[in-house]
Amino acid sequence: MPRTTIGLGIVLIAVGVIAYVATAFASWTALIPAILGAVILICGLIGLKNQKLGIHIALVVAILGIFGTAMNVMQVGALIAGEAERPAAVITSIITFVLLIVYVVMGVRSFIAARRWKNSAQAETAQR
Repeated sequence: MPRTTIGLGIVLIAVGVIAYVATAFASWTALIPAILGAVILICGLIGLKNQKLGIHIALVVAILGIFGTAMNVMQVGALIAGEAERPAAVITSIITFVLLIVYVVMGVRSFIAARRWKNSAQAETAQR
């Protein structure tokens, strides 16, 4: 998971920088995915040394990011209809939202697999 976390951080930084450039540097809010990405990247680096701590913090940041981008994601209908007030913000939020959802699902699956592995290892030790 730490390498996946680092990769996600890099992708989110790229999304934020591309959005900022695409909007002609109009608003720093286009960099929000990059800020999220930087925090997640740092968590991934922490996760290389202390996996449990780094990944838990990264998942909390990802969940907060999901909630933070949800408002713009709900404007997808207006985007499709061509009525979105800030189409770049909606597109960037959708990309960020999807990436974070996938990451959280992967993280939860990783935790479940680790728990199962730990329980099976304990059961084998108890049988000996």
